[in-house]
Amino acid sequence: MIKISGLHKSYGSQVLFEDLSFSINRGERVGIVGRNGHGKSTLFQIMLGHTDYDSGTLTVPKGYKIGHLEQHLKFTKDTVLEECALGLPEGEEYETWQVEKVLFGLGFTEKDMERSPNEFSGGYQIRMNLAKLLVSRPDMLMLDEPNNYLDIVTIRWLEEFLKSWEGEVVLITHDRSFMDSVVTHVVAVHRKKAIKVEGDTEKLYSQINQEEEIYEKTRLNEAKKRKQEEQFIARFKAKASFASRAQSRVKKLEKQGEMKALENIEDLELYFNAKEFNAQQMMSAEHLNFSYNGQTPYLIEDFSISVGKRDRICIIGKNGKGKSTLLKMLAGELQPVNGTIARHPSLKEGYFGQTNKMSLKDGASIVEEIMSADPNCSEGKARNIAGGLMFSGDSALKKIKFLSGGEKSRVMLGKILVTPCHLLFLDEPTNHLDMQSCDSLIEAIDLFDGSVIMVTHNEMHLRAVATKLIVFDHDTIQVYDGTYDDFLSDVGWSDEM
Repeated sequence: MIKISGLHKSYGSQVLFEDLSFSINRGERVGIVGRNGHGKSTLFQIMLGHTDYDSGTLTVPKGYKIGHLEQHLKFTKDTVLEECALGLPEGEEYETWQVEKVLFGLGFTEKDMERSPNEFSGGYQIRMNLAKLLVSRPDMLMLDEPNNYLDIVTIRWLEEFLKSWEGEVVLITHDRSFMDSVVTHVVAVHRKKAIKVEGDTEKLYSQINQEEEIYEKTRLNEAKKRKQEEQFIARFKAKASFASRAQSRVKKLEKQGEMKALENIEDLELYFNAKEFNAQQMMSAEHLNFSYNGQTPYLIEDFSISVGKRDRICIIGKNGKGKSTLLKMLAGELQPVNGTIARHPSLKEGYFGQTNKMSLKDGASIVEEIMSADPNCSEGKARNIAGGLMFSGDSALKKIKFLSGGEKSRVMLGKILVTPCHLLFLDEPTNHLDMQSCDSLIEAIDLFDGSVIMVTHNEMHLRAVATKLIVFDHDTIQVYDGTYDDFLSDVGWSDEM
C-alpha cells in the first residue's frame, strides 16, 4: 500500500540513501533493520511525511490512514479510560470495552481506569499513547522501538496483538525475537539501498551474505579477466597486425565497466575483561528487605540468593516492581533495610545501570573515559571498544558533554567492558544498541569467564544467557533454578494463565 522508488537522501556530505526502493503490500508486517546511523529512523520519518528527501517518489493511496506512536505527552481528560477512548474511531466513541481490553494487555489494572493520566510514570504515559494508537485502527501501524517502554509480559501481549493485526505494520526494534515473531517481511537499509525478503531476520542476513559472497567472487573473476585483457592491450597495441584487435578490447573494457569492491562493514567484536576467580561462591544475600522510605510495606521482602562461579542470573518481570532496585542493592548501590549481603573478599564487580552515566566527566572524550576504567587499557584498545559501540573513527574523540543520553549509556558500557571483573551487574545493557551490536554484546556475556546478574526484557537474550532467574510476578519474588523456557513450561506468567 506504500511504494518508495529511487529515494535519495543526504545530510551534507553524508549520503544515507541512493536509489532506495521497496514497497509494502496489503497485509504485510514489515520490520526495518540496519546498523545505527544507516538511516532506519530517517526512512521511518520520511514514510510518515515528517522528513523531506532529496529525490525519488513516495506513493501513499488516497485516504490511507497511517498511525504512529506519539512521544509527546499531553493529556486532556481526567481519567486513563477517558483519555485513551479519544483514540476510538468515529462512531465508536462509547465502545470503551475495546480500550479496556488494550489497556489491560498493556499492564493497566481495573483501578487504573479511573486514575488521572498525570499520576503515571513516563513509561506508562507512553503506553497510554500506544493504547490510543492501537484502538484507532489505522490502515498501517508504524512503531519505532515500542519495546523501550514495555516489560516482558507486555511485550508478549503486544507480540500476539500485532500478529492478529489485519492491516499493515512497519516495525523498528533491536529485539530480534520480537521482530521475527511479528513480521512477515524484513527490509534492510544496507549500503544506502533497501533489501526486502519474505521471512525473518535470519533469512535476510543469510541472503545478504550469500549475495555479497557471489558478488565478490564475480568481481575477483572479472578483475582477473580485466588484467589479462589489459596485459594483451599493453603488449600488442603498438603492433600494426594486432592494433585493431587491441583497440576492440579497449572499447569492450570501457563498455563493460569495472565492479567496485564492497566497502568493508566490520562485524562488531566485544569482550568483557574477566579476572580469574578461584573460589566457588562469589556472594550471598540473605533475608533482604528494602523500601525507599525504610518502612513497610517493603518493595523487596525476605529475598535470598547465592551467586556461584560462572552463574548467569537474569532478573525478569513487570516494570515498577523492583527489578532495577534489587540489582542496585546486590551491586552495593543501595543498602537493604535489613538482611545481609556477604561478598568474597577478593571479588571485583562491574555495574552498568541506567543512571550511573551521570558519573561521566563532561570534558573527557569517549576514548579517555574508557581508558580511565583500567590503567592497563591502551588508546588502541579503547578505540576498538568505542568502535564496537558505534563510535568509530573521529567520533571516538567526541566530548561527553556533546553526547545524547543513549550515547552516554554506550560509553558506560565501554567502561564496564574494559574493567577487570569477576561479577557483572547489567541493567538492560542492550538499550540504545542496534541489532548487530546486541548480538555481539550477548555473545560477549556468554563468553565472559565470570558471573552475570542482568535485568532484561528480551526473550531471545534470556534464552541465550540465563541459567537461573529472579522472577517478579504476582507481587512475589522467586528464584527459579533453570532456563527461561523451563520457567515458561513449569511456572509461566500469572497474567497468561
